[in-house]
Amino acid sequence: MSRSRTRLLVAAVATVATAATAFLLPQDAAEAAVALPPTHAKFDYQIGGAYTPPAGVQVVTRDRTAAPAAGLYNICYVNAFQVQPGEQGQWPSDLLLRDADGDLVIDEDWGEALLDIRGAKAARVAAKVNGWIDGCAAKGYQAIEPDNYDSYLRSKDLISTSQARTYLKLLADHSHSKNLAIAQKNTVELSQYRSSIGLDFAVAEECGQYDECGDYVSAFGNNVIVIEYTNSGRRKACSEFGSRLSIVQRDVDVSTPGTSGYVRKTC
Repeated sequence: MSRSRTRLLVAAVATVATAATAFLLPQDAAEAAVALPPTHAKFDYQIGGAYTPPAGVQVVTRDRTAAPAAGLYNICYVNAFQVQPGEQGQWPSDLLLRDADGDLVIDEDWGEALLDIRGAKAARVAAKVNGWIDGCAAKGYQAIEPDNYDSYLRSKDLISTSQARTYLKLLADHSHSKNLAIAQKNTVELSQYRSSIGLDFAVAEECGQYDECGDYVSAFGNNVIVIEYTNSGRRKACSEFGSRLSIVQRDVDVSTPGTSGYVRKTC
């Protein structure tokens, strides 16, 4: 089951000015053809399990295996850079990233093997993930949230930022060909490349907690969806950007109503 991530990203101050410049550039034709999520909308993050959205919610993110919510703007969550627990057997062995000893490179926080997106393998990985994107389009989703763009930080230096960007562009181009918008998930330090990749909006976890929301706004304007996991993070995001951005606080396990630990708060 898909779950959220709470990571401290490695923000590079030098990229902020470049990101702001990129935001001022016009969108290319592919980006202009897709419908973006409404800004400053009531949002719910349901990647841990689908349920009836709370009253007033306009935008929902659900896992690719779930059906979209009727009448709302729906974002389809796809674990694009890592393998869901229990799904390693669904991937060719050579597309799982291995270190010099031949051991799988694992995201230890979530028990997920990293995908090998280096060189020619990127196209093979993208072909499978793009099949999932096709499924999202067929179900009626309007956008894609490809998770773990920042997996290069957990790759033991085997994957470069350039390789991550090249692979993500394959997904972005395919999403646009299906009239789907595509998000940059976290990874604020690479926001300066949003236009060259073709990323339409941002989904930022804990940007309030780590004082990064302004960096996302510099790159994406108000087209930023914020998910916080602490009261302090939500309060900070809401105090600074509550009148501009879509902001929600969820529990880390993104559980469903009626289960232990369920949390959903807004500004």
